Amino acid sequence: MHYENAWISVREDQVIRPDGAPGIYGVVHFKNRAIGVLPVEEDGSVWLVGQYRYPLDAYSWEIPEGGCPPGESPEETARRELVEETGLTAGHWEFLGTMHLSNSVSDEVGYLYRATQLTPGPNQPEPTEQLEVRRVSWIEARAMIDRGEITDSMSVVALLKEALRRF
Repeated sequence: MHYENAWISVREDQVIRPDGAPGIYGVVHFKNRAIGVLPVEEDGSVWLVGQYRYPLDAYSWEIPEGGCPPGESPEETARRELVEETGLTAGHWEFLGTMHLSNSVSDEVGYLYRATQLTPGPNQPEPTEQLEVRRVSWIEARAMIDRGEITDSMSVVALLKEALRRF
């Protein structure tokens, strides 16, 4: 183990490369599973969350996302994160699938959900979050991807899955 904090650990493994020579491989282990929720309104509009992302030194528009700790189910985390980040509760949930977010260097697994039959309420962001919540039309969400304003992988995948549903 080379580094560890509350969210990740980083290790270096000694490996035999495909060419037979010795080598190393660095692996980032995520302690929580990644959860993403695509909140979809009856008119087809979607809810996005904007926030500054330190590793990128950039502002990012995303679907509501968060970490699923051990002992909590992915759906429980999805429900919690939706309320925390947007104030929305959903009457209907659909599991969209899992994904590996950066499988060349990490073991992080993401779980995606689609939330509908939405009811508004106050959001409850964590003290580490300063969020902007925005409802955008489906056309605007697609345009944001095209303009490079939505680059978060879970958000792009969720919106592309939504596009497949619609066409």
